[in-house]
Amino acid sequence: MLTKKAAYNVCVVGVGAVGIELLRVLRQRRFPISKLTVLARSHRSIEVDGTSYEVQAVTPESFRGQEIILFAGTEGEKGAAVTYAQEAIRQGAVCIDNGADFRMDPKVPLVIPEVNPEDLKQHKGLIANPNCSTIQMVVALGPIHRQYRIRRIIVSTYQAASGAGSKAVEALAAEMAASVQKTAIPPPEALPQQISGNVFPQIGPFQELGYTSEEWKMVKETQKILHDPSISITATTVRVPVEHAHSESVYFETAQPTTIQAIKKLWQASPGISVVEGPNYPMPIQAAHRDEVFVGRLRPDPTQPNAFVCWIVSDNLRKGAALNAVQIAEALIQKA
Repeated sequence: MLTKKAAYNVCVVGVGAVGIELLRVLRQRRFPISKLTVLARSHRSIEVDGTSYEVQAVTPESFRGQEIILFAGTEGEKGAAVTYAQEAIRQGAVCIDNGADFRMDPKVPLVIPEVNPEDLKQHKGLIANPNCSTIQMVVALGPIHRQYRIRRIIVSTYQAASGAGSKAVEALAAEMAASVQKTAIPPPEALPQQISGNVFPQIGPFQELGYTSEEWKMVKETQKILHDPSISITATTVRVPVEHAHSESVYFETAQPTTIQAIKKLWQASPGISVVEGPNYPMPIQAAHRDEVFVGRLRPDPTQPNAFVCWIVSDNLRKGAALNAVQIAEALIQKA
């Protein structure tokens, strides 16, 4: 458990797309760091925005003396937290894991600080960071659920290449360059299909009832964060040729009557949400490298009472991953 201090020993595990963003967010938010340790599978030096970091090869001994550990996580496979978190906790650290390994563990809180900060009280040294597409949707729908109780959600996502890691971003750039140069497009490796000039409705392996793992994450994680397994949720997750920021079309029904004006008023009063009004609407090109969850195009379903549709966009590497993890750490410090 953390005690109130002026600064903390902080450790970042992983230097892929999320790990680099963690380093960026920690610096930008001036997180109170006494000593920063950066770990990965192998020793190397990296540079992020002009700042050099010495990356050490991770070992069980690496976690001695650490107080806050941020695991960058690896979607779709077992992350470093599975191997190292429990030992780090035994040594007194608090671990925040961006991977998928512990999200649905009933003993591990799954937290979005703007939505369910009270769940931090339940942690026993390990806190899970939700999936990127879940985070931005629940930031927007959380205030509505608290006030009017949401009973049904249908979401379709349009997810950027960076959600699949830095190699997927590199693949998008290489494929786009080949298309412009009219040369052969490289065969897909980082993603299941060609991404340039294409969209495909598969993020993660296919699972029960033909839904992918990403789609089931959105269902189960949303219900856990909102403490309401009765919410009916259907998700379709789609990869699009965008580098940064996920977009979502979200249909939702409320149990209690409400209005467009009341929902906008809730959003405007809620931290982390930026409402885009009028004929404008949120776009990835504007949301990239920004912290906010942008919402717009709110409109009623003319065929169904108490039903609405909106458009949500957020940077998947920031609020969808690194920023949310750092905000969890900040909330822990505030409660220490």
